[in-house]
Amino acid sequence: MIYVHVPFCRSFCTYCGFYSEVAPKCRSNERSQEGQIEAYLSALESEIRARRHEIDRVFASGGVNTLYIGGGTPSILPVSAFERLVAALGRPEYREFTVEVNPEDIVEKGVDYVRALKDFGVNRISMGVQSFDEGILRFMNRRHSADQARQAYRIIEDAGIENISIDLIFGLPQLSDGLWRETITQALNISSKGVAPRHISAYQLSVEPGSMLEKLMTKGRFEEAPEQQCARQYEILCKELSRAGYHHYEISNFAQPGCEALHNSAYWRHVPYVGLGPGAHSFMLRPSDEAISALSEDSLLFVRQWNKEDIRGYVEAAQYGDFTAVMDGEVLDGGQIVMEKVMLGMRTSAGLPEDVLRGCCAAGAVDMALASGDLVYNREGNLRIPQSRFFVSDRIVSNLI
Repeated sequence: MIYVHVPFCRSFCTYCGFYSEVAPKCRSNERSQEGQIEAYLSALESEIRARRHEIDRVFASGGVNTLYIGGGTPSILPVSAFERLVAALGRPEYREFTVEVNPEDIVEKGVDYVRALKDFGVNRISMGVQSFDEGILRFMNRRHSADQARQAYRIIEDAGIENISIDLIFGLPQLSDGLWRETITQALNISSKGVAPRHISAYQLSVEPGSMLEKLMTKGRFEEAPEQQCARQYEILCKELSRAGYHHYEISNFAQPGCEALHNSAYWRHVPYVGLGPGAHSFMLRPSDEAISALSEDSLLFVRQWNKEDIRGYVEAAQYGDFTAVMDGEVLDGGQIVMEKVMLGMRTSAGLPEDVLRGCCAAGAVDMALASGDLVYNREGNLRIPQSRFFVSDRIVSNLI
């Protein structure tokens, strides 16, 4: 598993807390933008060379053969950037190769751009739609219109990409239940071919640290939607997509059967991965002699590592081929691993084997959750949180651990 972070956006959405830098699109800034992207790509190639042993180890360990390019806005990049990235990674093909895109980029660049991505091995595209209401799109500071979202989706279809995922957001104070139902209906009918999206991700609006939304709230210019409204809209989402035949396989993710995201599903199973680019995180197993000597030499260490959110420092580090100055990390202890295993596993319909869950949780916690209906057995015999209680999963997990 490889994740590549593209830290560029045309503008910042009000809700976004992911690391990115503004890459404005205007004639007077074109040369500056090209130079910024070139410096980033050169640094990324340098990081790939510097961390080749980690990349090879992750794939040699039997991990999932996926590549995910996210951001930021990867669709800002020219086709040549993807060509360079694929060449630097040096792998002939991936079982799942996902690129995140924004509708306005696809409409502007057209079907040839998407066909070129497909030629480089991209077989899955995740597009941020968020809403079909023009007022809500403006509030979110999205650059596209509802019509552009539909147009972009159809361009992707025409280019031959069948595995398309779209993102939606609910739980805005100005989003009525009726408008939310209409949003879901429009999402299901976005295709010009009469084929519903293979995958839909839907997230409750949250106030992320550092986001414009946080600043608006601090100034008293924004107030979150009531919890009851959010819960109601989540229930509407679950019912409507279940009626449409989707498998609700993770709290925020719905797929047509067999179209679940391989890359994201592996995150929830704690599969090791390498993250590349400024702001990217990695999760790896390392022999103890590569980490902290005080730990047992015959143990494998779970290590979380991340690149600092500093593209200028990242580019400077690349000039020396040494990224240690812009990297940080931690060795996870047994308690952290247990907590993450429960938190991640309980987000999914797959759940966890009963013996694993009982081994991770406080004495009696599993029996209490079964008695209250907070946990149920799925078809495979694992324990999971029922869909009807996914919305309060944080409370359930907290009680378990």
